[in-house]
Amino acid sequence: MSIADKFVAMAYGPAPEEPKEALSWLDKHTRRFGHFIGGAWAQPIAGQYFDTNDPSTGEKLAGVAQGTAADVDAAVEAARAAFPKWQALTQHARARFLYALARQVQKHSRRLAVLETMDNGKPIRESRDIDIPLVARHFYHHAGWAQLLPQEFPDYIACGVVGQIIPWNFPLLMLAWKIAPALAAGNTVVLKPAEFTPLTALAFAEICHEIGLPDGVVNIITGDGSTGEALVKHPDVDKIAFTGSTEVGRAIRSATANSHKRLSLELGGKSPFIIFEDADLDSAVEGLVDGIWFNQGQVCCAGSRLLMQESIAEALTSKIRDRMSTLRAGPPLDKAIDIGAIVARVQLDRIHRLVDQGIAEGATCWQPQIEMPSQGLYFPPTLLSNVHPTSIVAQQEIFGPVLAAMTFRTPSEAVELANNTVYGLAACVWSESINVALHVAAQLKAGVVWVNCANLFDASCGFGGYRESGYGREGGREGMLEYLEPKWFKNAPPLPPVQPVQPSEEASLPAIDRTVKLYIGGKQARPDSGYSFEVHGKNGELLGEAPLGNRKDIRNAVEAARKAASWSKATAHNRAQVLYYVAENLSQRSDEITRRLAAAVGPEQAIKEVELSVQRIFSYAAWADKFDGAVHNPPFRNIAIAMYEPIGNVGVICPSDFPLLGLVSLVMPLLSMGNTVIAVPSQSYPLITGDMYQLFDTSDLPGGSVNIVTGYTSQLLKTLAEHEDVDGIWCFADSTSAAGAKAFSVSNLKQVFTNEGRAVNWLDTAQGEGRWYLEHAIQVKNIWVPYGE
Repeated sequence: MSIADKFVAMAYGPAPEEPKEALSWLDKHTRRFGHFIGGAWAQPIAGQYFDTNDPSTGEKLAGVAQGTAADVDAAVEAARAAFPKWQALTQHARARFLYALARQVQKHSRRLAVLETMDNGKPIRESRDIDIPLVARHFYHHAGWAQLLPQEFPDYIACGVVGQIIPWNFPLLMLAWKIAPALAAGNTVVLKPAEFTPLTALAFAEICHEIGLPDGVVNIITGDGSTGEALVKHPDVDKIAFTGSTEVGRAIRSATANSHKRLSLELGGKSPFIIFEDADLDSAVEGLVDGIWFNQGQVCCAGSRLLMQESIAEALTSKIRDRMSTLRAGPPLDKAIDIGAIVARVQLDRIHRLVDQGIAEGATCWQPQIEMPSQGLYFPPTLLSNVHPTSIVAQQEIFGPVLAAMTFRTPSEAVELANNTVYGLAACVWSESINVALHVAAQLKAGVVWVNCANLFDASCGFGGYRESGYGREGGREGMLEYLEPKWFKNAPPLPPVQPVQPSEEASLPAIDRTVKLYIGGKQARPDSGYSFEVHGKNGELLGEAPLGNRKDIRNAVEAARKAASWSKATAHNRAQVLYYVAENLSQRSDEITRRLAAAVGPEQAIKEVELSVQRIFSYAAWADKFDGAVHNPPFRNIAIAMYEPIGNVGVICPSDFPLLGLVSLVMPLLSMGNTVIAVPSQSYPLITGDMYQLFDTSDLPGGSVNIVTGYTSQLLKTLAEHEDVDGIWCFADSTSAAGAKAFSVSNLKQVFTNEGRAVNWLDTAQGEGRWYLEHAIQVKNIWVPYGE
């Protein structure tokens, strides 16, 4: 046989990574770990442990403490005690600790990578070359944010004690994504790693001790779902950050609805991988390997739905099958392995069940004839073709090495198929035409879009989803904001209870009739109920009647808002011009509006409300073309374009004590950023609706951009929050309404922004206007674009 023949026939031999150091570390701890609380190891109060195993062999690695509510109490108490001391440090001191964590992670990088692979089952190449370097990068990057905190976030303060719950697919990386920004912002942390993969979190706890991190700043509690539930429900936790399944995220949202806890959720995905006929197919196939078979497909943003243009489907499918046949499955500590082990038996069983169901629904299954290990938890790389868009394998997250393939003909059809899911975490677009790629990327409902690349991450670039993939971002400036609150809001007093107005003797006299209508789709509308309710003035006199809106009126308003697509597609400059016009018209009619408003709130407040409303509209007109994204420069041959996009249809519950200014202060930032609005005005003085729709009618605002439905706040809030076609809720009312907004909107996990029942001084520009509102009026989409050869 010639040398050339031998080269072609040459097979990969084993290239095992040495696990000695990781095993030695486990042995040093006698293969049994307690919790890390207050800077020291603590045995579980109930004395219970569970095993964590190597999924590639089934062998036990260690016994780990099963946390109880009592253990969580101890960890939260330690974090609370450490909070004032951590806050008292200078920003430079906190930055130094984060820098030290990054350095120590690098020093122990090989041991951490091996430990991660043994506990999780992912190939060592991925742990060594991707996960651990990114962990260090996050701590380095956030050391910088800690240093710059007073300059970059001058009016913000840390949330307090943060509870964090992370998944098993990227155990140490998810820890870094959460702990690094939390510490940089000045919070203290209680983190619960996944039950299947706790070991690297415990190794990180030891690193915290090695660098001298103050006791209690980071606490690690291990356990199953009941431990996480105790952390979520703990009354002394100020924020919960969760990464995991949408089902659990929904349960956490429900459990925290009646509390003042801030919440960020990074949930499931069913990401489209779109390949156009002009794409470099060989590069696209390599990207697809990273998109779906990276970490055995156990990635929330995995490109699990292949959408290929019909003209190239046959050729592309052939290339994909050829490439799948070269993938190597085997022991994950082998450096020549592409496909490692599935993390646990329950996950492997789920993959089998969903694939079988997809085949039963008509999909064609193809798997390469590659050698699979006889021991351990493995599933071969799988291609399902002829998949119907409604099939379970096209709609549900499989979380395994399974690709569901479909075809499309036109870019518009590709976008429609891509967005045909409840999720919105990530997407990939492959085309040699940058015009096509960016045109499609801008239309995708996803928080991250990779153009001609896949699965790229960096600490400088925000990551997070749309729709049922959660809300909030990790990484970048927007990730820092998840762990900060405005100083004034943190200490704002609760709203005083609303005192009902008692009708005066004048209420029995005939009054000048002033009955307003609803405002839906740019037109005045009578309420579906046919009823109205009386509106009384500051002294109890009858001022008029307002329509009693109901569920059907909300439905009509939501439909009108969804049809008002021209507003979201308008340029920022055009939106600004319309808002300036609204301010101009309000200024011209200020005297008459002030007189009417004075009957409800008194002349002094009425004058201030009208004057400040003009100014506030002017401000948001100014912000419309100035509050925008950035171009990030991650350490790759890429740029990442952070685009600010509107949330969509947003329901607004306006404050009762400032009928005009409260409505303006909430509706205008949403309009400024391109959202459409369904507003429920102040129940105490809903007659302001008549003045507002006259303003909008004369200001070129497209019909349906703002819709106003009057009625009983509690009833309309429930309908709005439960509506599946409402994308967000802003509720600035009492604490009961704030809790209801969160609880009623669990089904589609719409974004919720509330005052938590706290008083907002709308007359104070620092409280009633600015970036805080704009930041809640947008969602950030990061589009990654490679450059160079």
